[in-house]
Amino acid sequence: MPRFEPFRALRYAHAPLDLVWAPPYDVLSDADRAELAARHPDNIVHVDVPLESDGSGRYESAARTLRSWVANDVLVRDERPSFTLYRMTFVDPTGRRRSTVGVIGALEVVDEGAGGVLPHERTTPKAKTDRLDLTRATRCNLSPVWGLSLTTGLTDLLQQPGEALGSVEIDGVLHEVERVDESARVAAIAAAVAANDVVIADGHHRYAISRTFRDEEREAGHRGDAELVLTYVGELVEEQLSVEAIHRLYTGIDATSLAGALEPFFEIAPAGPIEPGITAEMARRGALVLVRPDRTGLFLTPRSGAFGGVRDLDGARLEHALASTVHEVTYQHGVDLVADIVASGRATAGVLIRPVTVAEIRRTADEGLLMPPKSTFFTPKLRTGPVLRPLDDASHSVN
Repeated sequence: MPRFEPFRALRYAHAPLDLVWAPPYDVLSDADRAELAARHPDNIVHVDVPLESDGSGRYESAARTLRSWVANDVLVRDERPSFTLYRMTFVDPTGRRRSTVGVIGALEVVDEGAGGVLPHERTTPKAKTDRLDLTRATRCNLSPVWGLSLTTGLTDLLQQPGEALGSVEIDGVLHEVERVDESARVAAIAAAVAANDVVIADGHHRYAISRTFRDEEREAGHRGDAELVLTYVGELVEEQLSVEAIHRLYTGIDATSLAGALEPFFEIAPAGPIEPGITAEMARRGALVLVRPDRTGLFLTPRSGAFGGVRDLDGARLEHALASTVHEVTYQHGVDLVADIVASGRATAGVLIRPVTVAEIRRTADEGLLMPPKSTFFTPKLRTGPVLRPLDDASHSVN
């Protein structure tokens, strides 16, 4: 089972948190990054999504900025190792008000297939050098991997408040962070997370590059902090998760041909205009929706017996149905965005799928299975900036 440890965190000392925290780097467009950078000179994107500056490269610029923030007490180091409770309060897509809580600490970096820390879906090919080069330069974990613990009762252990450090409300989501450094409670949290497997929900690539960085550190004789990686861990239970769908966009095949390829596996019926409310009708019918360039759709209801032996996942059904059809697929969250992309011609068709259930995520973990790529979209997204984890071997200190 994986180690899960407290650490001496770097945190913003005095800056207004709503101006310096940011969404995860991998959901930011160039325009998003520019807007966040303009909000405040100490916004975390100046380090997490760096630009070239003063003739130096992006990563050298990020490292220099981080060193400056530490030297000038923009960021200060906790005196003692701690965990950070991270709470989010929001209204989910069904209109229900929700509150979730998880804990940020340092999770053991284990080899692929070694057990203890498990992937939950196949990953798509993706350049990993950006996060690796940024870690090498800054020697700091900047944004957490998101893990799901199989330990029953972890949520109850996290409900008691810690030392309040700040809160921000952004886009209708209240984010609150609290420090826990009391020794008995730290030990109880560490033991609870280490008692069972942790399933990676988001940040598979960040976890993968942490293995590479760890191996480099071992070769250099700098064992220690690189053996673990910054991770948010929540319990894998229904009330602690809000899961949305990541839809499919197709090129290399037009909408009519795609419908023809899917027809042997799905009953097809008109769905009318593509609007956000269509997801409720999808749930009622048990159907997917094919999106056409004129912004109208077709309901795709799985035919009885067409998917014997196929996982109970819309993504798996589509992979099975299109296994012998030439096409290219990419992934997009948001009904309106899918319709816009297809209407613009950037994709020839789309398919809206239903969210994966928490029960299916749990079964995937229990049986050691993998879902198709981009099966789950966990919301709300954690902010980057509340907690930074220095990787400060004595010979390479961020301080």
